[in-house]
Amino acid sequence: MARTIKIDPITRLEGHGKIQIFLDDDGAVEDCYFQIPELRGFERFVEGRPIEELPRIVTRICGVCPASHHLASAKAVDACFGGQVAPLALKLRDMYYHAHFIHSHIAHFYALAAPDFVCGPGCDPAQRNILGVVAKVGLAIGGKVIEARSQAQRIQTILGGRSTHPVWCLPGGVSKGLNDGELEEIRPLVANLADFTQFSLRLFREVVLGNPEYVDLILNGPYTLDVHNMGLVDADNAVNFYDGQVRVVDFEGHEICKYAPADYARYVAEHVEPWTYLKFPYLKQRGWQGFKEGRDTSLYTATPLARLNVADRMATPKAQEAYEEMFATLGGKPCKALLAAHWARLVEMVQNAEMLQRYCDDPDITERDYRIVPDRITGEGVGIVEAMRGTLTHHYTCDENGICTSANLIVGTTNNNAAIHMVTRKVAATMIKPGVEPDQGILNLVEMAFRSFDPCFSCATHSLPGRMPLEVALIQGGEVTRTFRRDPS
Repeated sequence: MARTIKIDPITRLEGHGKIQIFLDDDGAVEDCYFQIPELRGFERFVEGRPIEELPRIVTRICGVCPASHHLASAKAVDACFGGQVAPLALKLRDMYYHAHFIHSHIAHFYALAAPDFVCGPGCDPAQRNILGVVAKVGLAIGGKVIEARSQAQRIQTILGGRSTHPVWCLPGGVSKGLNDGELEEIRPLVANLADFTQFSLRLFREVVLGNPEYVDLILNGPYTLDVHNMGLVDADNAVNFYDGQVRVVDFEGHEICKYAPADYARYVAEHVEPWTYLKFPYLKQRGWQGFKEGRDTSLYTATPLARLNVADRMATPKAQEAYEEMFATLGGKPCKALLAAHWARLVEMVQNAEMLQRYCDDPDITERDYRIVPDRITGEGVGIVEAMRGTLTHHYTCDENGICTSANLIVGTTNNNAAIHMVTRKVAATMIKPGVEPDQGILNLVEMAFRSFDPCFSCATHSLPGRMPLEVALIQGGEVTRTFRRDPS
């Protein structure tokens, strides 16, 4: 008898989502939908606000990656005011962002991803969590993780006044600089974080690479897609998180395009499906072709793994060593093994720590020229950064008085929506066997498909054209007795 399996809510992510798996009469997977039922309206309620307020407003989209929205928004607002930014402010913003990357990557790797590998995919769900990880690795390592994340957040607080929901960036620069005393407080924190990134790589080698079953799951499991890769690179095609051009490379390693932030609308468009609030970006010049893989697909991923796939190199020496080790182990680049994104996060953390060390050694970092006051309004701006979860685009327009007239956001997780849907369906079809009742371990293997993307759905969901769809279910005695539905017009 045909039936439906629901995983609702899905776990260990930011935001809300559910997976519906439809089985045929034999118990094989007939179809699978990855659905996002939440909606955020930031693109609409920033309209009518002074444009310089937007970097302070959009941080409230998410408490996990507020700095990503703050900096992308600041860059867009800079452009709305003519694009002049104090060179020192660019350094300070970038320094802040490297600390933010470390604290976010620590949270995902140790709290959200590690339970699947340290505890095991089939572990009892009651133990497959951060407490289960600590029980396995020991309190000393658990304390080390908490300390490192706290230190990364402390660096953000020293630099920008807050580690969460910052109000630091202004058109043309930042509201405060870094003094000598603050720099001396940061130095030992950075040194410890540099050690911690190396510790994390060693732990990954021991726990994950040391387990042949995990290596086989990463390399030979169903967690692969033949879609393209997107990421920000500098002038030398090295990984960059704050500035540069967006590069797209196909799954065979050939560059498809490279574009400046202001040109994003020529290259990326968004498709809408009626069964989810989350849009599906695609390469505009190829057109929407549906959820398909292959050389001609218009779909791509924008993840830590994608960033390393599109780059020719890392920007720092120890990160380059880790990058080379990763791709040598995985059989070369580009790598299509989506679970390797967890490893890529650790490689990125190495570069983040090395860049923090560079800024600590920069003799100009404590100077006071950290803002250029704008003298004109140009009316439009695009800001792009690499959020931890993918390429983040903020596009604003404003009138002659600097009042926001429109805003468009393409968020890191939104870029990955099609890939998340496709790989979830692929894993479900592979892991769920006809005639075998799927247990919690099997369903967790399905969830691991989306978890490799570190998705942030509070960030990603935003307004759609037309009326908002609505479904209300009346439940009595644990059973749905009646449903009411309004479809979007």
